[in-house]
This record gives sequence, C-alpha cells and structure tokens, in this order.
Amino acid sequence: MVARNTKAAAGHNATPDLRSWLRQLAATDRLAVTRGGLSLVDEIAAVSKRLENESAVLFPSPSQHDIPVVANIFANRGWVADSLGIAAGDLLERFQNAVRAPIPWVEVKDAAAQEVVHRDVDLLKQLPIPKHNEHDSGPYITAALLIARNPKTGIQNVSIHRCQVSGPDRIGVLLLPRHTLHYYKMAEQAGEGLEIALVIGVHPACILASQAIAAVDEDEMEIAGALLGHPIEMVKCRTNQVRVPAHAEIVIEGRILPKVREPEGPFGEFPQYYGPRANREVIQVDAITHRKNAIFHTIVGGGAEHLVLGEIPREATLLEHLQRSFSSVRDVRLTWGGTCRYHLVVKIDKASNGEPKNIIMGAFGGHYDVKQVIVVDMDVDIDKPHEVEWAVATRFQADRDLLVVSGAQGSKLDPSSNGGISAKMGLDATKPIESEPMTFKRIHVKGQEDVDLPRVLLDDPKAAFARIVGL
Repeated sequence: MVARNTKAAAGHNATPDLRSWLRQLAATDRLAVTRGGLSLVDEIAAVSKRLENESAVLFPSPSQHDIPVVANIFANRGWVADSLGIAAGDLLERFQNAVRAPIPWVEVKDAAAQEVVHRDVDLLKQLPIPKHNEHDSGPYITAALLIARNPKTGIQNVSIHRCQVSGPDRIGVLLLPRHTLHYYKMAEQAGEGLEIALVIGVHPACILASQAIAAVDEDEMEIAGALLGHPIEMVKCRTNQVRVPAHAEIVIEGRILPKVREPEGPFGEFPQYYGPRANREVIQVDAITHRKNAIFHTIVGGGAEHLVLGEIPREATLLEHLQRSFSSVRDVRLTWGGTCRYHLVVKIDKASNGEPKNIIMGAFGGHYDVKQVIVVDMDVDIDKPHEVEWAVATRFQADRDLLVVSGAQGSKLDPSSNGGISAKMGLDATKPIESEPMTFKRIHVKGQEDVDLPRVLLDDPKAAFARIVGL
C-alpha cells in the first residue's frame, strides 16, 4: 500500500475543476449552448464536429437526460495553455517541469464527486452516453480517466481508453500494451479482477497528465498536481480501494474481470479510421457516483479535441526524452496530418552531419507510435507545415538523407501496419555543416518586419484607385 497524505477537505484550496474551465470559456465567448433535447445518437457528435475548431459546446437535456453533455473543451494549443494560465510557447516546458517534479496528491474524506451514489446501476439510464461516429458499435465513454492500482504496491496509473457500453452494468474496454494492461495481467494471473474507476469531467490538467509517457509506477495525478502548482485532492471510491479526483463530475466504479473477453468495436479512432471489432477485456460496474447537477464530458473519436489532448503531453515527453541525449534538440511537434501521434518534426541547432540520424533513431525509441521523423534546422518554423515541406524539398535527398527501419513495433490502430508491426522512416532535412554560407541562405526582403501598414496604406483604396487611374 502506498501512503498518501490524508486531510479533510476543509481548509484546503480546492483544485480547479471542469466547471471553472467552462466558466472561463463562456466568459471569453468560446462556449456555445444548444437547444435542449438533441439526440445522443449521432446528433451531439455532428454538432460537436461542426464546431470543433471554434467553440466548446454544452448540450442541455440530451435525449431527455437530466445530465448535460459538454464537448470540444480544447480546440487548439492556445486553449490548452489557457487552461493552465500560461502562454502557448510555455506549454512544453511546463509539462516537462511537471514530469520532473510531480506533486503528491492528498486524500480527503468528503467529495463533490460522491454527492449522489447509485449502487443499482443502469449506465444508459443514469448517464447520457453518446454514440459518436457513423459506424461505432454503440454508445461509448470516451473522455474518462481510467484509474487503476498496481495490485502489489497500490501505486495508481491514469490513462484514457475507449469504453463501449455493452450492458446495464458492463463495459467493454480496449487495453493497449501499456501500464493498465500490465496491472490487469498481474491481477488476472492471481485469479482476481483489477479494481478500477472511470472518472468523467475533471480539470483539463488531469486529462493532460493522463497522456504523459511516464514510467510504469509513476502516478499521473502527481503530474497533474505539478501542472496546477498544488496537490490534487483525491477520495477513496465507495466500493473499492481506488482513489479518484474529488472534484470530478462523475465516477464509475468497477473491476476488469479476469479471464473474460467480449466483443468490442468498431470505434472511430484518432487515425481517422475505425478500430476493429474484437474480443476485449470487460469492466463489471459496481457503482456510479456523481455531483448534484453533474456534467458529462465526451470526446468525439478522431476529432480535434481527441488530437489536441494527445498532442501536448506526447510532445513534452518526447522533447524531454530527446534532450537527455542530444543537446542540440530545441523543439518538437507532432503534426495534425500525422494524427498528433505518428509524424514528428524535430528542430535542432545542428552540430554535426551524423547527428540528425541519431536523433531520428532516438525519437523512434521515445514512443512506438512514432512512425515518421523529420529533422529541420533552426530557421524552419515547425508550426507551419509548408515550411517543413519546404525544408524537405530543398535540403533532403532520399539516397543520402533517408533512414528506414523495417519490422518495428508501431500502433495497432494504424491500418497500414501488420497487426502493429510497422516500418519507420526518418528524413534529415537539415543543411550540411560544410555548405557554403550562401548555398542555403534563405531569401529575405530587408525591412519587411518593420513595415507600418497603417502608415503606408490609404484608408479608402477604391477612391485612391479611381483618382490614380483617372476614373
């Protein structure tokens, strides 16, 4: 059992919650509210998808449920930064520092997340769980933190998995080869279920932290505390030993059953394809707890929010990983065209000609999802895809600068892979060290940054045009 500080909730500054972020979005005209009664089947997802790059959306009384649904809580990197109270340029550094210096959570006795308790569970009656993409196999819980405990040590792991409602108290769950599956196999080998909780509706810092590429027994809620600058308050579940964020909107308590597999899928995933149907692990739900007037957060599979929430933590973790070995690495981006998982751009202050290929190999080792790496120089803006493409077009030669690795572990959700076995490709799009200064000198118009357009442009161009040409 891992010891944690225990204290009463009173007298401690409460962790910001989902509601505080929604209030901030509303105050800055980034929250839309629909008319009541939109359908949980397809309609909520359709509206969310239309608005995914513009605003968050709150859906009152969806399919006549009392609990509203919210989607699109992040539209881009700037929103992620806003949720942490920092500038977008400071995002990766903040995340890196949080991983380096996590803040242990504190346990409280009472929690808003347990104001209402359901022990007689009927998931679809008690919670507004949407169906998202056209060929999804049914309603899915998509924005829940799955919190599991190491059966031997009690250390907790936090992650997000797709969760298909398959019965009133039954959920099919996809466990990829990561830490939750490791804990589950430990429990299954002992003939026991793995105690878990699905936590829905938390502060964005908790969702971001869940996506950190951390070691197997590093608790992501401690990273969340460091992102916010103070401990996350956690409370013990009513039916098991898992501790969950006290500020959560909804908690589903249960066990992943040993030696039980049931059909799950298809489901629309981040690569913009459907994850296939197969026999998966099964959660037996024992209780649902939630706030009074709870809010249900959903993420449309493969949408902008799905990509953004995976982008920042992975970038920060990959940057940390690369900078340990390569002092020349300055920044990284997981591209949207690469689904914020598969394609990585690395900016370096190049010191030697062989270095980019070493960096490429290091990036492949940073996370098995990474499939393509492009290394560029300091003069390339990695937030602009056309600049990266320009660097490849003018600084890369395939017979000299291409690195291909066959038969490596990749993403099982990549439909072009062979059951997750994937080829990796690296492109060195940097200038040779020995090149003549003018060979790769970018053209530049002197003074363009200093032009004062209001001073040089006339207010009425139509009248000026008529006067100049004599019309």
